[in-house]
Amino acid sequence: MAGGIRAIKDRIRSVANTSKVTRAMELVAASKMQRATNRALQSRPYADRMTSVLSEIADALGSTQGESVHPLLTTRPVSNVVYIHITADRGLAGGLSANMNRSGASFLLEHQPNVESMIVIPLGKKGKDFFSRAGMVMEDWPSLGDFPDFSDVRPIAASVIEQFQNGEIDQVFVGFSRFVNAAIQRPEILQVLPIEPSAEEQGAEQTLSGDMLFEPSPVELLDALLPRYVEMQLYAAVLEARASEQSARMVAMNAATKAAHEMIGDLTLVYNKARQEIITTELLDIVSGVSALEQS
Repeated sequence: MAGGIRAIKDRIRSVANTSKVTRAMELVAASKMQRATNRALQSRPYADRMTSVLSEIADALGSTQGESVHPLLTTRPVSNVVYIHITADRGLAGGLSANMNRSGASFLLEHQPNVESMIVIPLGKKGKDFFSRAGMVMEDWPSLGDFPDFSDVRPIAASVIEQFQNGEIDQVFVGFSRFVNAAIQRPEILQVLPIEPSAEEQGAEQTLSGDMLFEPSPVELLDALLPRYVEMQLYAAVLEARASEQSARMVAMNAATKAAHEMIGDLTLVYNKARQEIITTELLDIVSGVSALEQS
């Protein structure tokens, strides 16, 4: 029985050490989450406003030219598709990476029968490992880290833009976990190329197109803005993914710490019961011995 008590004490000590580690990781994730969420939320108004401006310019260009003349606005039959898959580099973030991988796999399975080739650009070790096991054709790009800069995303955007303009690919999508709040991160897949402003934005901007003058011309503005738009969409997706990762990790580590404390409570109760049984047994042995001596 004494050996059993020692095992329980060792188990309590081990779980207590684990809870200290998970608590420390929770605090680190909370600190990183604050910075990551601030960056993601600050990027949203800029990305949304850029979309609105481009919708207005594209509408004015269409009304004057009668058709889309910019390569990044050109829609053509789809044969080759690039899918940019953004996930975390590390685990211990609950089901974040698994949910994103599942969403990406569903997207690819849905589109693969309709295209000639599907190329995956995984940004994150978890996604790279997942699609590597699935045998997907992938482009290798370096990790972006916890706090990527705009300059880290520009080479990826430049690569897909060049391939799209050369006709090597016909569509580009990006998949990421959108940050909703600390407890909710929603997998999302958006089309990056060709650029297609949403119908809501187009409808809202059409009423303003007659009141706007462009200097320089809309075509020159599109030449300058459309590549920046693609870069910004990718960068905003990366920021959303990083905010989601840190918030998911903080919540997961908080849950692990609470579970460890509950386990320590349960083990302590078991330990106290076992110790009480030993003490009771020893007392009974002493009483039995005293009784035997008295009778003799």
